[in-house]
Amino acid sequence: MASARGMTVNEENRRERPRHRSFLLHGFILAMLVIYAAPIIGVLITSVMSNAEIAARGVWHIPEDATLQNFFDVWNDTPTPRYLLNSFMVTIPATLLSVLGGVMLGYVFSQFKFPFAELLFLVVIAGMFFPPQATLIPLFRMFNSPVEIFGFELIPALYDTVYPMILIHMSIGLAITTLLMRNFMSALPSGLREAAIVDGAGEWSVLFRIIVPLSLPALAVLATLQFTWIWNDFLWPLVLTRSEEAKTIMAGISALQGQYTVAWANQAAMAVIASIPTVVIFIVFQRYFIAGLTMGSVKE
Repeated sequence: MASARGMTVNEENRRERPRHRSFLLHGFILAMLVIYAAPIIGVLITSVMSNAEIAARGVWHIPEDATLQNFFDVWNDTPTPRYLLNSFMVTIPATLLSVLGGVMLGYVFSQFKFPFAELLFLVVIAGMFFPPQATLIPLFRMFNSPVEIFGFELIPALYDTVYPMILIHMSIGLAITTLLMRNFMSALPSGLREAAIVDGAGEWSVLFRIIVPLSLPALAVLATLQFTWIWNDFLWPLVLTRSEEAKTIMAGISALQGQYTVAWANQAAMAVIASIPTVVIFIVFQRYFIAGLTMGSVKE
């Protein structure tokens, strides 16, 4: 009898352990969701409140008189349309160039064997290991000075334009896209390229007619992440722009801060407007994005 009771107690303990683990796991997930969602909820609430109400009662309360006037104010009374245009002028070319460059370099490093290939690969991805702050001053000085040869100005100073931000984000993104595309293409069957070459296809045809279509999920992940990272960047627009004609939307949000007061409601409204493009991009590429993230997780 004693042994039977002992076995019953042990069985009950074994059944209780998964319940405790499940409770802890769900509690942890819930806590992370709250931590992640709280700032977003705060911005959404703030965007429909007046600055006077925020000054009187703070942010964390239900608005007494919710209004969309803040959105009309920042759109009509600030250079928000120009900020958005500048952000698109930086983000779209930098994303396309970094992904395209990563595809071509990834193909070269994954499919060809040549001297010093590993060394060149390390040189390409070395930019990933340097923090942006380490190159901030040299790049600022470089873009703030014209390029001259024998006293003739070949390239004017690019400071306070969108071009430095395009070049910087393209070079930074090229490292991560090359690394990921090289690893992805290395996992593809080597017979695909060999069969295409035997059939008379050139390297460009192999890349863009065979490899790229197979890489669409990975490309969707890269493009979405690159677009999001570049769009949300605040450091380089802050350092490399001064005028309203060159600022991106992230630098424009900080421009709403006055010397003595902060227009919290207007900043929140502009932040909501700034988040719309990245949300739309994720929705459009959601199917490919999820497929790219889960690729390789299921073994046949």
